[in-house]
Order: sequence, then structure tokens, then C-alpha cells
Amino acid sequence: MLRTSRRSFLKTTALCCAVPYFFSSKQPLHAASPNDRFRVACIGFGPRGLGDAQAFSNIADVVALCDVDSEYGMPKAKADKSIGRLNPDTYADYRKVLDRHDIDIVTISTVDHWHVKIAIEALQAGKHVFCQKPLTLTVDEGRLLRRAVRKYPKQVFQVGSQQRSEKPRFALAALMVRKGVLGKITKMTVCLGKNGAGGPFATLEPPASLDWNAWLGPCRKTDYIKERCHRSFRRWFDYAAGTLTDWGAHHLDFVHWALNLEKPGDGPTRITPINVTLPIPFNDGEPMVDNCFNVPTEFNFVCQFPNDVEVVVASQSANGNGIFIEGTKGRINVNRGRITGKPMEEQWYEGVVTEDDFVQLAHGQSFVTQEEVDPKFNSSFLQSIIFHVTNMIRCIQNGGTPLSEPIGQIQAANTCHLCGIAARLGREIRWDPKAERIIGDDKAASYLARAQREGFEIHDVG
Repeated sequence: MLRTSRRSFLKTTALCCAVPYFFSSKQPLHAASPNDRFRVACIGFGPRGLGDAQAFSNIADVVALCDVDSEYGMPKAKADKSIGRLNPDTYADYRKVLDRHDIDIVTISTVDHWHVKIAIEALQAGKHVFCQKPLTLTVDEGRLLRRAVRKYPKQVFQVGSQQRSEKPRFALAALMVRKGVLGKITKMTVCLGKNGAGGPFATLEPPASLDWNAWLGPCRKTDYIKERCHRSFRRWFDYAAGTLTDWGAHHLDFVHWALNLEKPGDGPTRITPINVTLPIPFNDGEPMVDNCFNVPTEFNFVCQFPNDVEVVVASQSANGNGIFIEGTKGRINVNRGRITGKPMEEQWYEGVVTEDDFVQLAHGQSFVTQEEVDPKFNSSFLQSIIFHVTNMIRCIQNGGTPLSEPIGQIQAANTCHLCGIAARLGREIRWDPKAERIIGDDKAASYLARAQREGFEIHDVG
């Protein structure tokens, strides 16, 4: 009873606190006693789900694992000494996880088309939510989720765009843009990488460990093809848009963040495909082959953003994966490995970007540092995720808004989806970001939402 009472106290206190910092000390959260650790359930166990479970095990207790494929990732997670130390319960049905009153936080690392449905139902169940990117499958899902988030403000919701927690690279680059270090921004080039072609693939019986019907969930019913599932699912428009929504959810999120375009109504006004290579024939947006990868293998879009900023979204560029930012005074390139350019070499940001700016960028909170992470987690990639989930835990404990809150992430996801629509139709999309509608193209507008299978509907709780 002590644990439950303490967590209830923390949740209630978080609503009343308006303090701008979470701690007066740098006490590592991983050093907390068992009675001070939150209880987490992890839903979805591909490689990303396993990484999220490892990250949370640094600062919380993972007590439940859930996946519709019992042999995909859960056995490895259960055997991991950091994750499985409490012998977590395993489930195939996420609803049984949400029914447990002893769970404080759920992580959602499922395939993309399940994100919003599970997230909304988790909010309804009173859980804090850590949901992987891309946050949504369609623009309409973003509307549904936005209403749910506003209805349940007591729950902390963090999206897994962990680049926001990388202070020396992405956060610094965002502040250099916002503070005018590079002058007026004229252009950003976002490089996301190519998608591979493949197929035709064989139709098979799904393995006994996999509930294929549950994996499909809200999506249309199709026969099982191994390549539709697990690691290659994002190469099908049914479930994603390839790197446009995968890496795009990270790098286009940075564009929105750096340009301070995170509110409903913010976003581009025009998406123009310069060249798009589709791996199979399409007819008016619809793939003509059902057993091959169908997202674009190569692409190049020009997106018109406010204040005459041109954002190029490309599958490849001379600067490689990342974001190349051009201003009237200087240029920088930022990716997960480095931030480069003359403004960095000469430290133009010194005296302009302050520690207070970082605190403001993080909604009044300090960034998590490496000293606060358990030394056994020595992977730089895993550490960045730990920074991100620690930011979330602190918001639960002390109030405040996490670095990667869902309202802003919905805006970035919308830009990804619009690029996907332009890709499959091969024509320019004119977008009214305030009304969230496509102008003058009924066929393009039809892709803003998806039909949902009976029994798997996403309900509007707003």
C-alpha cells in the first residue's frame, strides 16, 4: 500500500506544482529505492520496444511485457537481466495491461498503426504514456489524439523523438536557429535515406506465435506476407510511408521545433514533389500490386514553410542523413553523430545561446546529463533514450511538460503524412494548416483518414 499511496501523492502533487526546475540536486533517478520507482508496462517488442524497455529499466521497474507475437522480442526482454529482474508478466492483449491498477506508465513501441488507439485507451485508463514515433498514421488520427490529450491533462505524455534530449547537438542547433545565430533561415535540407524495393513476396500461413489479425488491427485485412510484418512493415503504405515517416518523424520534428512551429495550425502550406520513384505501378494513388513493397525508393520534395523558409525533404543529399540548415549569416549541419559548420567551429553561439535558453526550450526544465545515467548503460544511443525517459519521469514527479509532448509532435507528423500523400499521387499538395485540410484535391484529401476495421476502431473521446 505504501507504493500506491506514494505514487498517488506524486501524481496529485504534479498537478499543483508550478516550479520551473525538477530537482535542486543531481540525485540520479536510477539510484532511487524500490519504493520510489514507478511501475512500467511495455507494449510492443521489436528492436525499438526492447530499447525502450532497457531505457526505462534504468529508472523504473518493468513489470509487464506485451506483444501479439510471443516469440518476436519478449523472450529476449524477459532474459535481459535489467528488464526481467522482477520476472515481468507477459500478455498478448494490451487491454489486460491497461486493466492493471498497479501500473503507472505504459510504453507503446508497436507498429505505427496501433500507436494512437493504444495511447488514447491508456490515457482513459489513467496511465502516463511513452509512445514511439511516428506518433500517428494519418492526419485524422492526430486530431483524435489531440482531443484525448486535452481531455486527460493529468497524464504525462512523452513521444519517443529522443533527438530532442540531445543537448549538445539538436537542442543547440534549434537554439542557434531560434536565436538568430545563423541569421534569417532561408532553407533546410532534410535527408532521410532511401527505401529498398522488394517482391513479389509469397503468401504464407502466419507463424503460430503471431496473432496476425491483432497485428493488423485497424488496417484492412490482408493475407499474411512475412515482409509485411515486423522489421519491414514500414515499406508498405498500409502501415507507414517508409523513411518519410520513420526518419521523417525525427528530422521533420527538428524542423518544426527549431522554427517554433509546434502549435495546432502551424505547418507548411505547399508540398511539391520534384521527383519520386515508386517501386511498382500506382493508379491515382493506389498501388496496383499487393505483394511488393510500395513506398517510394527515392524522393525529393520542396515544402514551403512560413516566413519564406524552404524545406527540402530528400532521400539522399551531399550532407548525408540529418538536417542541413542555411541562414543569411551561416550554415550548419546536424545529425546524430555531430554538429558541424563554420558557426560551430568559431562558436558563434557563445554569449548568444545561454543556459536559460536551454531551460526555456525544455519547458522550464534542465536537460538530463550523462552523470545521471547508470554507468552500465554505456551505449550512446541507449543513453539518449534514457535522457528522454528520465525527462518524462521527472515531469511525472514534479509537474511540467516533457520535451517531446504530443501536440507539437502531431504537427511534425502531419508534414510527414502530406509528403507521403504527394508521393503516392505524384502531384503538389496545397495545405491549409489552420483548418488542417487539403485545398482543391478531393482524392488527396481522402488520404487524411483511413477506414478502420470493425472491432478495432479508434474512438473519439474528446
